[in-house]
Amino acid sequence: MTALEFDYQIASLRPTLKSFTRRFTSNREESNDLVQDTILKALTYRNKFREDTNLKGWLFTIMRNTFINNYRKNQRAKTSHDDTKDLYFLNVEDTHTFNSPGSNFEYKDIWNHVDSLREELLVPFKMHTSGYKYHEIAEHLNIPIGTVKNRIFHARKEIQSKLAGY
Repeated sequence: MTALEFDYQIASLRPTLKSFTRRFTSNREESNDLVQDTILKALTYRNKFREDTNLKGWLFTIMRNTFINNYRKNQRAKTSHDDTKDLYFLNVEDTHTFNSPGSNFEYKDIWNHVDSLREELLVPFKMHTSGYKYHEIAEHLNIPIGTVKNRIFHARKEIQSKLAGY
């Protein structure tokens, strides 16, 4: 099948895909996004499609997997959707403050406990909390990656035991 034929067949299945999205969502925008993501993935991974397979079934599988992946991503992010008129909840002033004197004291106290760690645990832990990957820490300190993971684990455990009062 040529690329043009493939594109035409996918375009002709768009209404079918649109109706299939009703199994996943009743929101019109989410439905349109799901169809668009499915078609984009199908066109992107055209070379993975085999001639002897059912194109509609292949597209439905892509759509189902896309929906599941998006759902899981949203669950991890714990996002909320504001369906109110004029997005009222997005415009509500945030009354939380993170600059209270108590929280500043706690922050300093926590880092005092972190800084009191042994040097062999402190350096890998601080590098990891600064965003370094395990393999980067291992290369920088010239130690095995397993040792890096072990030291970070023990640093966390020591900090947790010191902060048991919180």
